[in-house]
Amino acid sequence: MIRPVVLAVFLAAGLVGLAFPSQAVELAPYKDSLFAYPALLSSSDGGRYRVVDYREMRDINGRDAIPERRVKDDYVSLRVRASQQQYALDGIRHYAVGKIDDASIVTIYLHGQGGSRKQGVDDFTFGGNFNRIKNLMVRNDGLYLSPDFPDFGESGEAAVAALIDYYGRKSPQARFFIACGSMGGAICYRLADNAGVAARLGGLILLGSHWDDGFINSAAFRARVPVFIGQGSRDTVFPVERQEAFFRSILAADANYPARFVRFETGTHGTPIRMTDWRETLNWMLGQR
Repeated sequence: MIRPVVLAVFLAAGLVGLAFPSQAVELAPYKDSLFAYPALLSSSDGGRYRVVDYREMRDINGRDAIPERRVKDDYVSLRVRASQQQYALDGIRHYAVGKIDDASIVTIYLHGQGGSRKQGVDDFTFGGNFNRIKNLMVRNDGLYLSPDFPDFGESGEAAVAALIDYYGRKSPQARFFIACGSMGGAICYRLADNAGVAARLGGLILLGSHWDDGFINSAAFRARVPVFIGQGSRDTVFPVERQEAFFRSILAADANYPARFVRFETGTHGTPIRMTDWRETLNWMLGQR
């Protein structure tokens, strides 16, 4: 049994062969006009590759009451905090927002280097985008998780896989959507090659993250798990050109693979976390499986 901020039992059974309902869930709107992408500058590959206009003066200074620290009140609803609890599973501390049992959908955010579970539930930073995903999950009978994990390697993968296993047992019909910020992508790719986890995945969302040339040999690729890549054109940590090449390599391996790339023109490393449209991305992924 899982309890607030206490140790819970580690569950480790495989998940291969699970059946899911054929009818897709579609997330209902929530503040769509505020979080919709700005102007589309260009599009190719049938809309799978898009370049979105991003302007710091508009999308940070015009959106935040205190730039990069507190978004304007219109962008958030704090009622969602009533559905937010902190737990520990086998010592892995995490926040859970929404339905613990029988959730329709589960979204997990994995932070990058120097981050923590607190980043993914901060209502006011990154333009209120974490508050939006929390509200989308709660308002659609879903669950949102933001965990700590010990590293970006084997131990981190095991910790997140344990969360997926535990909450998967509590919501056996739900698919899991894993969003990875920056170095969190290392765990995304590890999970993609975990056959038990891949059987539950509804999508991978890479936000200012990196590439993995081995992805095309992973269990998730074979299962055609949708992939979204959001990248700033001025990302100095993980260059956009390298991520674009990774996206192209996916399409080269499977021309019809469900992959999308959004390039935020003039955006930097953290821009995709601020600007990615959660509802559009998740609804697209939900429609693929």
